[in-house]
Amino acid sequence: MKNKLAKLKYLPNKFEIIEPGDHVICAVSNKKVYLQNLNYWNVELQEAYFSYKEAQLKREKENK
Repeated sequence: MKNKLAKLKYLPNKFEIIEPGDHVICAVSNKKVYLQNLNYWNVELQEAYFSYKEAQLKREKENK
């Protein structure tokens, strides 16, 4: 399943694959995040982030 967008359900400490694929899109930077590299997401917002930098930017924006 190369170059197919996955649909995930983000849970605490893991995610569940709803629709198979090999990547998701970062909610902040719109960068492609391959599932094997996916480490940052928000369970409440059901969003994925490319890295800790994007996750931090989102947190700062939400806290304003």
